Amino acid sequence: MTLQDLREQVCEANRALEPSGLVRLTWGNVSGIDRASGLWAIKPSGVDYLELTPEDMVVLDLEGRVVEGKLRPSSDTKTHLVLYREFPEIGGITHTHSLHATMFSQAGRELPCYGTTHADHFHGTVPIVRALTPAEVAEDYEHFTGVAIVERLRELQLSPLEMPAVLQLHHAPFTFGKNAMDSLKNSIALEMCANMALGASALNPAIGQIPAHILEKHYLRKHGPGAYYGQK
Repeated sequence: MTLQDLREQVCEANRALEPSGLVRLTWGNVSGIDRASGLWAIKPSGVDYLELTPEDMVVLDLEGRVVEGKLRPSSDTKTHLVLYREFPEIGGITHTHSLHATMFSQAGRELPCYGTTHADHFHGTVPIVRALTPAEVAEDYEHFTGVAIVERLRELQLSPLEMPAVLQLHHAPFTFGKNAMDSLKNSIALEMCANMALGASALNPAIGQIPAHILEKHYLRKHGPGAYYGQK
């Protein structure tokens, strides 16, 4: 992948945020990485999505140094950096404050798997990540947001591609993917599943989670070694 390809892919994913319905104002960002070069690109801070061009994307290395770009990178850059450094399988990251998924984050509630739509994308319950301590916030808020996400996924022994979403307590969701656009698609799926879960639990407060054998069937037919969903 060339640097220009990377910029174009990350720009396209960021420009898709607003039409997807995931964001209002500039409440979200997408990044993507080229593992071969160790360079990654992210949206510049506070720039309207429809105004973005590939040349606006800020390119950094895995030490967090800006390699190319005239604009200041997203305020969430250090969170993305921690995730890229700790999880080599991640190729893209999306962070939004999408309405329903953020409700779960603010309420401190995990997102249970109630049905097959959820199971198609997430291998079980989407976890809550702990709140940051006062010392962490004071020292480096964005860095320790990434640290807390890594800590939670490792505590649960989950790969970020097996569970490509987390809900940051008091904050909002982060999703991961094989590339920038894949992480965005996981954000769209997360928001839809959160909306469905809220509606389903309102209709049936006694709702139980999907049976394990159905969850496994739906997840594995799309993501397992014998996956047969879609075309080869």
